[in-house]
Amino acid sequence: MPRSNRPKGRKPVTDTEGEDDLSRLASGWRRTEVRRGGVWNVQPVQAAQAVKTYQCPGCNLEIVPGLAHVVAWRGDGVMGDAADISARRHWHSHCWKIT
Repeated sequence: MPRSNRPKGRKPVTDTEGEDDLSRLASGWRRTEVRRGGVWNVQPVQAAQAVKTYQCPGCNLEIVPGLAHVVAWRGDGVMGDAADISARRHWHSHCWKIT
């Protein structure tokens, strides 16, 4: 009997989706920068990966889908890594450089 390549169904949604988000961000390419008296994790987002609209905290203008930008979050927060990642912000690359 030939093998079927059709998916059998969707995987059930679990309560660990937040952990998956944390591990995805932690394993992605990122750099550490010292700015405004703190340590920041900065991860670039390529234009092909930018699919949502965000508001840049540097200039208060929208970051439209398809525009490359950076995501930044505290690296030295006292509330832990999960809280720091949940408080991450999307910045225009230029706005992040001049801040």
